[in-house]
Amino acid sequence: MAEQPRIRDRGVVIDDAFAGLQRWGLRLVVIAAAAYVVGWGIGHVWMVLFPVSMALIVATVLSPPVSWLRSKGAPAALAAGVVIVAFLATLGGIVTFLIPQVTEQAGEIASSASDGLQEVRNWLTGEPFNLSENQISAAIAALQDKLQDSASAISSGVFTTISTATSIIINIVLILMLSFFFIKDGHRFLPWLNTLGGHRAGDHLTEVLGRVWNTLGSFIRTQTLVSFIDALIIGIGLAILGSPLALPLAVITFFGGYIPIVGAFISGGVAVLVTLVTNDYKDALIALVIVVAVQQLEGNVLSPILQGKTMNLHPAVVLLSVTAGGSLFGITGAFLAVPVAATVAEILRYVNERIDDSVSVLAPKDDGRAAEILANDELAD
Repeated sequence: MAEQPRIRDRGVVIDDAFAGLQRWGLRLVVIAAAAYVVGWGIGHVWMVLFPVSMALIVATVLSPPVSWLRSKGAPAALAAGVVIVAFLATLGGIVTFLIPQVTEQAGEIASSASDGLQEVRNWLTGEPFNLSENQISAAIAALQDKLQDSASAISSGVFTTISTATSIIINIVLILMLSFFFIKDGHRFLPWLNTLGGHRAGDHLTEVLGRVWNTLGSFIRTQTLVSFIDALIIGIGLAILGSPLALPLAVITFFGGYIPIVGAFISGGVAVLVTLVTNDYKDALIALVIVVAVQQLEGNVLSPILQGKTMNLHPAVVLLSVTAGGSLFGITGAFLAVPVAATVAEILRYVNERIDDSVSVLAPKDDGRAAEILANDELAD
């Protein structure tokens, strides 16, 4: 005798809804607790994770030339050593040439930006806007304090995102040593992990980690090129306008480019405010047009062409990631936020692909349970 279909009256529908809420509520509580524990653990081992994270990012940039040298027959240690030495020489030249100028003029940049904010306030409180002084004074004061604090941190060389228990020199040495080992022996890691994890787990781990590595490498290399182009165009534009701080502002734009959306917005705003003080409002408007044009070029041309769909992250996800990372771990968190978000997104994409592969070919395109309920309702009718 065929089983009678379940009659779904209002009570059954409401009961099923609360049962679903109960299941998902418990799941969300467990997920939130796990996320809290993970965050607590990261906070307590951040001094170790920081150099490891930075070394991985450096390794994504340096691994292609090392792979090329190894393909030409160079031993892995020699290839890694040559690339590290070349990287240090390049970095040393940049630091020797640019950083002293930036640090010496950091205070002037902050002072000029603060003065520019004051001029903007005077403009907004006058004709034709006539805004209340209290409406904007608090925001202007907060931005001025932030600019002055940032300038003091830059000029004094204090990096608050690195634990005070560990000196900057030790972190730099750790990052360089870890980077050397990563680019020297990194090609052996996935095969070893595949062997360790076995056929099923090893295949999944090697596939997802390989995708994550390619995504991170593509992001860092592309973002470096995009940031360089942005800084070059803005620096040339400010130099043509006669800004005495064109070079340090271009450097700030370059490093700001590594923090998508937020970094470009802040560095561009600082360039416009400084130009407003060092030159005049006409040059400031031209600088604003240059900054907006460069950002449009980056968002609509450079990033889509150079980066393609490697990241495939919605701008809202990027913005929220940067905000969360900056709130939790300062500027280091803001810098690492997008690579972390890209890593999580790549893992979720892989999981989604495996789910699709596990779904029966006979299953309907819509949700199977929903289709079953609909069929039962039709039978009951």
